[in-house]
Amino acid sequence: MLKSISIMSLALLFSSSVIAQTQDNELTKEERATGWHLLFNGKDMSHWRNFKSDKLSSKWKIDDNAMLLTKGGGDILTKKIYKNFDLKLDWKISEVGNSGIFVLADELGSYIYSHAPEIQIIDNERHADTEIDSHLAGSIYDLLSAPTASHKPAMQWNTVRIKMLNNHLQVWQNGVSTVSMVIGSSPWNTLVNNSKFATWSNFATSKQGHIGLQDHGDKVWFKNIKIKEL
Repeated sequence: MLKSISIMSLALLFSSSVIAQTQDNELTKEERATGWHLLFNGKDMSHWRNFKSDKLSSKWKIDDNAMLLTKGGGDILTKKIYKNFDLKLDWKISEVGNSGIFVLADELGSYIYSHAPEIQIIDNERHADTEIDSHLAGSIYDLLSAPTASHKPAMQWNTVRIKMLNNHLQVWQNGVSTVSMVIGSSPWNTLVNNSKFATWSNFATSKQGHIGLQDHGDKVWFKNIKIKEL
């Protein structure tokens, strides 16, 4: 009997330890030790501001430990600029919703997407802008297509990792590699020249920039946003 109780106690202790390591918007002990930082702690959005503004719209709210975009919140970006980084986050899109994650974003153009490549967020089953494969979730919008194995339905959480090292952009969605491409390389330039961005001056030419989150007019949630500079 005592042996049985001891085994049960160890199992509960192990279970509690695992739960403690996987709480939303927290760094694990290993992440802290290896230089990761939170860009959202579940309590405030102090690392973010609106595009071309020093402030953050009150229409970006905290909902169930996640950053929630409500109508009219506007595009936002990190206060800090990043060059080489490893970024992890979870996202959830509303039904018929559309949004995106930007890298190398600047404020020199009229829009947050003027110069910044976008990792697409979208309801693949319902949104009208999904007839082109490179417009599906996890894709580099209008450039590179994400495999269907990386997709989940709307209103389910997705985990994305985005790594940028010396212009080598890598993306994983739900554990599946969706992108591996050197920005500015010949293959990249060919993709750009065959896309809607062909005539966009200075598109994806920056070596560093902000991380951005898009307001496409639809509800979208973000949590567990963590970054490590490389």
